[in-house]
Amino acid sequence: MTVLLDIQDDKASHLLAVLKDLSHVKTKTITGEKALLMEEIKEAVDNLALARKGKLKLKSARELYNEL
Repeated sequence: MTVLLDIQDDKASHLLAVLKDLSHVKTKTITGEKALLMEEIKEAVDNLALARKGKLKLKSARELYNEL
């Protein structure tokens, strides 16, 4: 399982030290920019799933064009 945690900088070092001591846990620090990108991609995939189920109304290409 992969879990993304958002931790305050002043609290992160302690938690990371605890996690690194666990042999079955791997840690990897990512930049805030990469975390934001991952969240935006997840949101896009969630929206696509909702659209396929008919629970989210998408704009047509014509509507997008008219907005420009």
